[in-house]
Amino acid sequence: MKRRMYRQALSVCSLFAVVISIRPVHARNGVTFTINASQNKQAISQYIYGVNQPIASGSNLTYERLGGDRWTAYNWTNNYSNAGHDWKYSNDTYLGGGSTPGGAMIPGINNAAANHAGLLLTVPMNGYVSAAKSGFASPTANPATSPYFVPEDASAPAGAKAMSTNPVYESQFVNWVKTKDPQDFTAGSSTPINFDLDNEPDLWSSTHPEVHPKPLTYSELLQKTIQYSTMIKSIVPNALVYGPVSYGWEGYLKLQNATDSAADNAAIDPYTGKPYGNFLSYYLAKMHQAGTRAGKRLLDVLDLHWYPEATANGTRITSESSTDPAVVAARLQTPRSLWDPSYVETSWITHWSLGGKAIDLLPTLQGEINANYPGTKLSFSEYNYGGGSDISGAIAEADVLGIFGKYGVYSANEWRLASSEPYIQAGFAMYRNYNGHGATFGNTSIFASTSDVADTSVYASLDSKDPSHMVMIAINKTAHAITVTINLDHTKTFDRAQVYQLTSSSTKPVFAGNIAITNPAFFTYTMPAYSVSTLNLVDAP
Repeated sequence: MKRRMYRQALSVCSLFAVVISIRPVHARNGVTFTINASQNKQAISQYIYGVNQPIASGSNLTYERLGGDRWTAYNWTNNYSNAGHDWKYSNDTYLGGGSTPGGAMIPGINNAAANHAGLLLTVPMNGYVSAAKSGFASPTANPATSPYFVPEDASAPAGAKAMSTNPVYESQFVNWVKTKDPQDFTAGSSTPINFDLDNEPDLWSSTHPEVHPKPLTYSELLQKTIQYSTMIKSIVPNALVYGPVSYGWEGYLKLQNATDSAADNAAIDPYTGKPYGNFLSYYLAKMHQAGTRAGKRLLDVLDLHWYPEATANGTRITSESSTDPAVVAARLQTPRSLWDPSYVETSWITHWSLGGKAIDLLPTLQGEINANYPGTKLSFSEYNYGGGSDISGAIAEADVLGIFGKYGVYSANEWRLASSEPYIQAGFAMYRNYNGHGATFGNTSIFASTSDVADTSVYASLDSKDPSHMVMIAINKTAHAITVTINLDHTKTFDRAQVYQLTSSSTKPVFAGNIAITNPAFFTYTMPAYSVSTLNLVDAP
């Protein structure tokens, strides 16, 4: 899928709040949530709550990315970029900032800093970037002779002028970024600046034939990855390098049918003694070998894009306009493809590529990382489940964020598929600002399970600064209310649960009162139809 680019303190409710039980009639019963604070404890990365546009003030989001097709041919020296196949191969200053060097990036750098968020920037490495010439470049012309492009390379040679414009050296760009806020590149920075190695290189020959007309190969991508990562690490050793920024499934498997894709079956992985079997395993192992030779990591984060291919009645679930109940129902189930080996979605991936088997994406990817380059982090710098203007979009987003935290994803950046996605933003708010005053889900995931994974989801967290504090996310994916029994196993005794609900009636979390917890081992809660609930477990005043 190609797109044009768009660019903790807990607030306790009134001590005099009335304790209520939220129990609409006709509720379905029999579902059990089990929460155990001493099992499956795992840190939740703060960077999974990210986006690909400026972070809205007060949203409490944590990670901003400047990425997408426009950045593949971005020239930081003149601020020009090329739209590629997305818009007639237009060469212009569409990204904003005029002709100021780095002008399109300055607002993003400032926005991330103002919101105390990390930032993921794109480093072009395809070979050519835009010249200072507006117009429609030919996708069939040789970029080496086209007036619309100039060559780019990783590192400036000795004696090069401070800002070379032809060729453009990305080492000078990284140095320029470093001067903007050196503190962001120190060890342990809470607002780090990291680097994506270009964008969806497996599709360069179709999205950007004006600069990379030939299909990418395994060998070219590895050579460029090692070259550019080595350069970045030499300038900002603490910055994380992300790659390969693959667009999707066929990129994961064969780098979009690269001409040398047989390499992953012909070569034996020295770490497993077996053929690599797919591109990502091959890529991880080769970067492991390169890092061993270099004496340092050259790939910190395996970065992928994930737009679900699941369909219903022939329509993708990522459709923003479809109101087909079957599409909505599929959207609510498809997050299970991230983790559930028993769930087989309806998509070409499960039918043609996996022969009817489940995708089981996160465990599969983690297995490939463990086998080929242990310690590599995992990122999804673009993803979207659709339904931005429907409660189903909020439910899917909340489910995905819970899964990312539970399965140890390091960072994630949702990509807007529509100019306005109020329900997806609301899904984020249930984790990052559920009370309207900055209250958040905790930073430590704990054991949380449901007896009905098809109709419900549950996630639970503690706060590392206050391990006794628990926050839960409860999700109802059905058109009827569901009453759940919530079994609690925690050394802390809670007296009540503050309830915040997100339903189709509002695009903002709404405080719905308190549930009295009279037995420390369990309590019941009735989830409204099609809803996300945040339960903040607290002591009595």
